[in-house]
Amino acid sequence: MQLRYVFTELGNGLRRNLSMHIAVILTLFVSLTLVGLGVLLNQEAGKVSDRWGSQLTVTVYLCSPHDANPACTGEVTAAQRTAVQKVIDDNSQVSSTEFISQQSAFETLKEQFPGKYDGPNSPITAADMPQSIRITLKDPNQFRDVESAVVGLDGVSRVQDVHKVLKPIYSTISRLKWGGFGTAVVLVIAALMLVANTIRLAAFARRREIGIMRLVGASTLYIALPFLLEALVTAVLGVVLAGAALWGFMELVVKRQLSVDLSFIPWVGNHDYLLALIAVAILGPVLTLVPTLVLTRKYLKV
Repeated sequence: MQLRYVFTELGNGLRRNLSMHIAVILTLFVSLTLVGLGVLLNQEAGKVSDRWGSQLTVTVYLCSPHDANPACTGEVTAAQRTAVQKVIDDNSQVSSTEFISQQSAFETLKEQFPGKYDGPNSPITAADMPQSIRITLKDPNQFRDVESAVVGLDGVSRVQDVHKVLKPIYSTISRLKWGGFGTAVVLVIAALMLVANTIRLAAFARRREIGIMRLVGASTLYIALPFLLEALVTAVLGVVLAGAALWGFMELVVKRQLSVDLSFIPWVGNHDYLLALIAVAILGPVLTLVPTLVLTRKYLKV
């Protein structure tokens, strides 16, 4: 196989259909960026869920020494906590529970406000944090059933429905995520149509050369290789631009603005960016190479 000829045809093909290739690259760039943002938003929803619980979560706060609830006369005892846990476990609407100690609650607080509660001069210590039981419900609409079962028990300070607190956050994330994915699907279809048109025009412009190569016994792969390389080049450029846009979003929006202004919310980091970049890097070549392999079988027949 004469690779020099293949790369020469690659260069000629890129120059011959330059405007079409630029259109494909830009369409891939926008669609892949939206897909990457969708992946980041999905990771963000997971982080919020890990920090504060999902929309199925109810948190039962137990009495602490400095509790504002007049029903609490001191810190919850082990016997009271066991009694509360038994009532929760016996409720048919409860899917699972998680006990959160004072130290765990304090560590979460320090993560939400980095540097504010570190060191010996911290205004709040682990002893000031209340113990709690995080309950995962089978149905978020059954919050009242669980609340009525535990409110008023000895050692219980208050019950918080996390669903009400987190619903606006999850709704916003969900709308942004699915809106991005929906727009990306439309742009992906447009990219596929552009790829098909590019292959059709390139095959038409080279129909005589393709016919001669067929007559001299050239293989289908040898004839199609320049087209595949063109598709790979456009995919790589689209992925690079999308990766750069996602990196800019992480650095300028997430790290320098959101993480500073809303430091109590856990935001996506470098690991999440790499996952989004991997998804984009896989999807980009798939969107160009697969249709190219399919369409070359049609357009390269003589």
